[in-house]
Amino acid sequence: MRKRMPRSTTDGLKILDRLYFNTPAKQRALAKAVLSAEIAQEIYALRTRAGLTQAKLAKLVGTTASVICRLEDADYSGHSLSMLHRISAALNQKIEIRFVPIPLRRRHKVPA
Repeated sequence: MRKRMPRSTTDGLKILDRLYFNTPAKQRALAKAVLSAEIAQEIYALRTRAGLTQAKLAKLVGTTASVICRLEDADYSGHSLSMLHRISAALNQKIEIRFVPIPLRRRHKVPA
């Protein structure tokens, strides 16, 4: 039986996905990076909508401006639920955590 070749595409994202994110470990790393970037962007958006500087938010949260700066960095992956709760309380927000199904083609086994 002949090996089936992937369909040809000109979609840049699909090409990058095939080239660089073709293993479960790489897909997990990408998902983690996307989540970190989304959290950082959300903190920044909430802070700026509230008209606060990093220093002012830090004072409300009980931390330093450098911590807020780090939390707003897309490359930072050390977000703690405790700190996110403190930030949400300072900005009169609540945190919602949801579990949503992963599309079948992206599922992978969870490491033990």
